[in-house]
Amino acid sequence: MTSNSTPPGLARFNELGESGALAALREVCASTAWAARLLTARPYTTADELYAANDTAMAELTAADLEEAMAGHPPIGRPRPGDATSSREQRGMAGASEDLRAEMLELNLAYQEKFGHVFLICATGRTGEEMRDAVRERIGNAPEREREIVRGELGKINRIRLARLVAEDRPAMSTSTTASVSTHILDTSVGRPARGVAVRLSARTGREADWQALGGSVTDADGRCKDLPALPEGTLQVRLDFAVEAYFEDKRDSGNERDVENKRAEAQQDAPANRDGGAPVFFPEVAITFAVVPGEHYHVPLLLNPFGYSVYRGS
Repeated sequence: MTSNSTPPGLARFNELGESGALAALREVCASTAWAARLLTARPYTTADELYAANDTAMAELTAADLEEAMAGHPPIGRPRPGDATSSREQRGMAGASEDLRAEMLELNLAYQEKFGHVFLICATGRTGEEMRDAVRERIGNAPEREREIVRGELGKINRIRLARLVAEDRPAMSTSTTASVSTHILDTSVGRPARGVAVRLSARTGREADWQALGGSVTDADGRCKDLPALPEGTLQVRLDFAVEAYFEDKRDSGNERDVENKRAEAQQDAPANRDGGAPVFFPEVAITFAVVPGEHYHVPLLLNPFGYSVYRGS
């Protein structure tokens, strides 16, 4: 197969700088070891070569690697705000009845209590009832048996996500003519990710040009935005606007949590927010402007607390 017949998305992936390619792979799978294996195997001539590399890397993951990979997936029926990929994959739960949702929540909690991680299944194309039946069946497995099932399900999910990367018709990542941007937020007052913060992305071609609003996202449970829009060609400056006021107000009112699962998870990570009770949030919004050059990926984390913040260029 010649380079001319290489799928456009795969060709762009091959051309990415190391940081941009790594960022793209971590959007597919949260395992550092898996991403490193696929990164070093570039370039890929065909999609099948990429899929085969995924299968090989999955077979070699340790138990700790699998834990890291699973941490990137939300519970079935509860995709994180702004996580368009998981929402699409879990579409079978979108029209589920309240009874089915409640049953899935209880089964998820029971599964997590036994195995120490979320119930993971390749949800694409499955109905809510099929996923419920699967967790009912698998909750009786021995931990060793369940770990290998999870390995297989992760491999299937990765293949589906890699297929979308290969088939992508527009440059959603950094290329030779445009840059790409990602971010995450750490609440340094508790040393935990800041979840549910709205982030807006804007770009312009120079200091005198008008800002072009590109859209936005919302941070997930890891404090990350996984679906920020692509930057247009010619972008020289980028602005990230973090709407942190709602986040701190939510932390202030966190005594009214939404459900049992959130209470368990957030009991360990809720920030003290604003210790003055009803005082206004000191920073209602944080705006970060930085310069970019084509071909580079820019990961710009925000380190946040109720009365201060800092940023840096990460990797």
